[in-house]
Amino acid sequence: MSLEVKGKINQILDVNSGVSKAGKEWKKREFVIETDDQFPKQVCFTLFNDKISLLEGLNSGEDVNVSFSVESREFNGRWYHNINAWRIDRLTPGASQDVPPEFSPDDIPPEAGDKDDLPF
Repeated sequence: MSLEVKGKINQILDVNSGVSKAGKEWKKREFVIETDDQFPKQVCFTLFNDKISLLEGLNSGEDVNVSFSVESREFNGRWYHNINAWRIDRLTPGASQDVPPEFSPDDIPPEAGDKDDLPF
């Protein structure tokens, strides 16, 4: 399952790290965005290991589109959920992705010369 959400970066949290039971080192970093829906929601995303680099160059207040997947796991009879981001695209301020550019008279090609200059 793959989903997307647009919003403004609200907070970028510090990197956490540790070692798994299998002895593998891991790193994770979380960030929070606020959607610009009619009723804005705060959503916390998780980035693991090499995906942490997706946040490089991004700051709080920037508009982004986040692609993510949702994962759940059970531990001791309780269920835990992760919202794992796997892509972050910076959105250009004020630019809408779905609106075509405006038409202007300069977009019309010039008329052909004489109508009698046909090659046959």
